[in-house]
Amino acid sequence: MLNITIGISSFLLTANSFAHGISESSKQAMIEGGYLQYVWLGAEHMITGYDHLLFLLGVIFFLTSFTDIVKFISAFTIGHSITLILATFLGVSANYWIIDAVIALSVCYKGLDNNGSLKRYLGLKKSPNLLLMVFIFGLIHGFGLSTRLQQLPLGEKGSSMLMRIISFNVGVELGQVFALVIMLFILNQVRRLKVFSMISKVSNDGLVIAGGLLFLMQMHGYLHQSSPDEFGFSEDSHIHHHLDLEKVKQNNINKHDNI
Repeated sequence: MLNITIGISSFLLTANSFAHGISESSKQAMIEGGYLQYVWLGAEHMITGYDHLLFLLGVIFFLTSFTDIVKFISAFTIGHSITLILATFLGVSANYWIIDAVIALSVCYKGLDNNGSLKRYLGLKKSPNLLLMVFIFGLIHGFGLSTRLQQLPLGEKGSSMLMRIISFNVGVELGQVFALVIMLFILNQVRRLKVFSMISKVSNDGLVIAGGLLFLMQMHGYLHQSSPDEFGFSEDSHIHHHLDLEKVKQNNINKHDNI
């Protein structure tokens, strides 16, 4: 039983190491490459940020008007840009496991809202103002992105640091546009199908399930970080286990760089 617990913990920790951590090679690239490297890293984080992409998918799922798409995506963009830039520049941070757990819940929220479950389960006559909710969740998502950016060598506060943050944010926006183009193309094709209503129900139920699993994964990481002894590790074994995981992660990164 202990081996199973350790195995599950190792799997989840390894998965989250890639989701949250920034490798030493990436940090070195930031130092050597300058602002364009920050743009690239920002785009990479958005394109590979499954929680952000799932939420965006939920936001645009039923939007067919170009005006509506621009309006809601702008609200999300403004929200995450505010917290990404301000929180990073001011050095405001929080436990990234908890932030990402809240982001996971935002995915659940959008799936429930799309399926009308919020009104049904909470007895609401209508859902909360969607534009406001998208803006609020944008603020939270931006704070999550800020926790990643603050892992990088940003330097002392000043114009140089601000330009790095803005460059990262520009990359995030480019990555978001790229992802949205693909999502909208696929959604436009799916909407033409006679079974779209069924696909819609299944897809948004899938968002709720995916958000729930991401929430459990983040909370597992948080509890593992704050209470390692609860997972069958002594304090000393826990440290060595993390060192082993770090070696495995770095070896995988080196193999990828050599390909």
